[in-house]
This record gives sequence, structure tokens and C-alpha cells, in this order.
Amino acid sequence: MSRRLQGWLPLVLMSTLIVGLGLYASVSQDAFLTSYNLNNLLLATMPLALVSLGQATALLVGGFDVSVAALMTFCVVVASFTMTPETTGLGLVPGALVLVAIGLGTGIFNAVLIRVLRLPSIIATLGTFSILEGASLLLRDHPEGAISSDAVDGLTKSVSFVPLAFIGVVVLAVLADLWLYRSRSGLALRAVGLDETSARRLGMRTGVAVILAFVVCSLMASIAGFYLAAQVQIGSPIIGNYALESIAAAVLGGASLAGGRGSYVGTLLAALFLGLIDNVLPLFQQPTEYSEITIGVLILLALVLYKSPELVSRLRTSWGGVGRLRSGQGQAPAG
Repeated sequence: MSRRLQGWLPLVLMSTLIVGLGLYASVSQDAFLTSYNLNNLLLATMPLALVSLGQATALLVGGFDVSVAALMTFCVVVASFTMTPETTGLGLVPGALVLVAIGLGTGIFNAVLIRVLRLPSIIATLGTFSILEGASLLLRDHPEGAISSDAVDGLTKSVSFVPLAFIGVVVLAVLADLWLYRSRSGLALRAVGLDETSARRLGMRTGVAVILAFVVCSLMASIAGFYLAAQVQIGSPIIGNYALESIAAAVLGGASLAGGRGSYVGTLLAALFLGLIDNVLPLFQQPTEYSEITIGVLILLALVLYKSPELVSRLRTSWGGVGRLRSGQGQAPAG
């Protein structure tokens, strides 16, 4: 399998799964293709899509950010204080900037732990997760504090059944992929994930790339927090599983857990597919637990499928070595 074809495989697979499941649902359930349901599907996908794009950036430099779920929840809780029902119009701007500042501050904090103190990314962001989780529970020990309806209406504004924000995310993912594979800075980001030592020897600012990757990841998580707030519409300290799901979406979209490879468009398609699973299961009156099982199975299958060229190459090398060994043993000693 060529390298180019291997890069397109996640996009083709995710697109095929989305179309296949969508067709099955539309034939089996009349409610699936209604404007109301499709609008709900795309809006429900927004938080996961945004945080997954950020997670894909962290994975590109060979890192993980498990703090994103707690960061999103903390942003929802803070929004219940800064974007109250009494706040309208331009009065919402300062409250929105507070959430962005929280994302920026969290990203810098994680970057310092990882790059300056040299902590493994999973350990550093797990610590940040605990801090943000505790802060959320300290501010709201139970769901309370309504969020401004003006903010919710602005975030969920749609044309027909398509949210304007979702169109923006599609454009962002396409532009991000063009930057990743057609620009020098995008090449530098991937090079850091593939081989940081070699990238540094070539004069690339690897430290800056890692810091920016984790800052972008946290910023995207804080923006995802806006859309999570629009969904729950109340300051809830209950944390979802967006950390694991964002990693799942990035991996299904073609990201390598070792770093250096990924696709923002593939990540968006994977997030949409995971959202589609959550949307379809209630229509068929199936337990939501099936969603978690399906995601786990898909991740394992995707890892095997995406790694199949390397696995085949290793098997050929192993079998070739065994064959040469047997051939050598079968030869009679000379003399």
C-alpha cells in the first residue's frame, strides 16, 4: 500500500461508515432524516468535533491531553457565572473572553509542565484534569445556574438544518489540513512527532511546536466548552468522556499514537461518525452502552487496518528470516 493511499484510507473508511449507517437509519427510521433530528445530530457533534481537532494537534507532536474533558466542564461551570440569563448582546463578550482565557491559561500551564519540567504529557494533563475537576465541583457542587438564552441562540443559529458553526468547523478542518501538508510550519509540526531529535538538528524549533500544539489543544477545548454549555444550558460539574472520545476520533481519523501523522478532515469525519452512533441508537431503542462498545471495537480495528502495511512488512521479514534459517539448517556441511 502506497503512503498516499494509506493517508486517504481513514477518510474513505469514515465517509463509507457515515454513508452506510446513515442510509440504514434513513431506511429503517423515518425520524432520522427530519430537519429536527439532523440539526440535533450536527449540534451534538460540535463539542466533540472541536475538542478532537485540538486533540489531533497534540497527537501530531506525540502527546496526549486528557485534561480536555475537565476543561470543557470547567468552562461550562464558569459560563453559568459569566454568561447569566440577565446578560445579553455585547454584554456576553467579556464572559466569552473569560472562557477563552481559561483555555489559553490551561494550555500554557500544560505546555510548561511538559516542555519545561519534562513531565510525560499523559501525567501532566492528568494532574491538570484533577485540578480542573476539583475547581468545577468547588464552584458548583450540583447542576445549577442557567446560561444566557441569547448565547445559546447565537451558538446554535442554523441555515435549514445545518448549524452555521458546523459549516465553520468544516472550513477550519479543510484549511488546517492544507496548512499541515502544504506549509513549512505544518511540516515542522509533523516532523517533531516523527523524530524530534532529527527535526531539531534540521533547525526546527521543536520546543515552540510542542508548546503551541498543547496551547491550541486547550483553546479548542475551551471553544468546545461553549457548545457544551449550549447543550446543557446549566452550570453542571458532571464531566463527560470527551478526553477518550477526542482521542478516539483523532485515531479513527488517521492520527498515529506515536505522533507525526494525522488529518483534521479525517478527525472531523470520525467525530461526526461517533456522533451519528449516539444519534441512531435511541432511534432503534438500543442501550447507549452499545456506543462505548462500538467505539472501542472501531478503534482496535482502525489501528490494525491503518497499520496493516507495517504489519504485513514485519510478517514478511519474520517469515523470510525463518525460511533462510531453515534453508541454512537443511544444507549439509561441506567436506
